Amino acid sequence: MRKDLLILSFVILIIAVLFSGTKIQSVDEYYLTHIDEITPDSETVYISIRSDTLLNNMEKLKSELHVYVPTDGVILPESEYVLRPGDTVFDILHRAVRHNRIQMEFQGADKNIYSSVYIQGIQYLYEFSAGPLSGWMYEVNGVFPNYGVSKYKLKDGDHITFHYTVNLGKDLGHSF
Repeated sequence: MRKDLLILSFVILIIAVLFSGTKIQSVDEYYLTHIDEITPDSETVYISIRSDTLLNNMEKLKSELHVYVPTDGVILPESEYVLRPGDTVFDILHRAVRHNRIQMEFQGADKNIYSSVYIQGIQYLYEFSAGPLSGWMYEVNGVFPNYGVSKYKLKDGDHITFHYTVNLGKDLGHSF
């Protein structure tokens, strides 16, 4: 009897701990987490994700990936997000893909020689999916930075665009 009471007390304690510290969320609540309401006082930035270079190069893309290229090439139309102090391009991208339920895979800054996050794939379109010179590039205010997404600190009003390139950016008008 005493052993049963001890076990019952232990089970009740575990249940109380789990429910007191655990917030149960719906799928929609999970994806909306950390999206700030834009107010007149908010500093904001804009982000879009595009794969339109693939529209004229579909023969280079693995055929099973054609379904992931929107007919207009726009994965995420330009969207406005609140800029928090210290936000980087990666912070905004991560918030945007999570909010819009867009698949993204990245390599952490501690996993490469550049000490910056590396975007491996967005919407199942990865580096080398459309040949040896393909992958993701980003620009801020029309300029392609020469450093990683987690190193670029944003300022109010910045416009970020992620582009899928099939020719190391030459197809985007960028030359190194």
